Amino acid sequence: MTQEHCFRIADFLLLVRMADKMDADALLPNFQTFRCGIPKERQALFTCDVLPLDGVDSTVAHGSLLEEAENEMGRLRLYSRPGGYLLTLDDKTGHECHLLQADKAFNRLRAYIGTDHPGKAGHALSSLLRIAYSQAILYHNAVSIHSAAVYDGTYAYLFMGKSGTGKSTHAALWREYIPGCGLLNDDNPTLRLAGNEVRAYGTPWSGKTPCYKQLSFPVAGIVRLQQAPYNKFHQKIDTDAFIALYPGCSFLHKDPVLHNRLCETLIRVVQSVRVGVLECRPDSEAVRLCHQELIKHT
Repeated sequence: MTQEHCFRIADFLLLVRMADKMDADALLPNFQTFRCGIPKERQALFTCDVLPLDGVDSTVAHGSLLEEAENEMGRLRLYSRPGGYLLTLDDKTGHECHLLQADKAFNRLRAYIGTDHPGKAGHALSSLLRIAYSQAILYHNAVSIHSAAVYDGTYAYLFMGKSGTGKSTHAALWREYIPGCGLLNDDNPTLRLAGNEVRAYGTPWSGKTPCYKQLSFPVAGIVRLQQAPYNKFHQKIDTDAFIALYPGCSFLHKDPVLHNRLCETLIRVVQSVRVGVLECRPDSEAVRLCHQELIKHT
């Protein structure tokens, strides 16, 4: 027997089916805010069946290796297979712990989760769902973007940059110096287009900061941060704005269809939202300069 669980993220419906013995709230505690009833008519962004790893067919071919990367959990590998993809997550010893099978559009998923380390199983499942979600939404004028996002009750503001640049620090300074400012997400908010409006949404994926809010706001600006001994804002438009946002977007680089979808969405985003680069110190002056530059065009 299986149980169905439905989650609404950026107004997309995710349907996750698990065996009765699996505790969805224990495995995915960061998803609880996004839980919703299962609609009878609206189509889900994707359906994912979650199974124990010992149920996978060991003879299934992995396919052609496309990408691999290290994260805090181990090594992630992406394979191209006829009709879709396979993601594998190995632990630090190289032992294959978790798998995700997906069709080409990431509509149909099957996750095989290892249970040797129960405390890590949920983290792995959440990570695999994040990767699948980031690809699936590209077909729907939306993108997952690596950034910290804050809101002032009316608008959202996103801060991008390389690791260690100070995204979280800058977001915290906004909450300190901008009245009514709150944290929307600290790592992976979703941007979604609705006509000419770009909205930022909270998600279950917020890095090391537990911030899982079922909220959304129109975006007033997106800023790439650069550390400097002074504070200076540079507006970016057209190609320069696109280049500022592109590195922070989540997509499979070797899938031309997904890449084209991303580019189409980003072009529309930079046409609708003020984009800038802020060379800055971590201080109140940087916050006020950035805020003034972004709100004067809202």
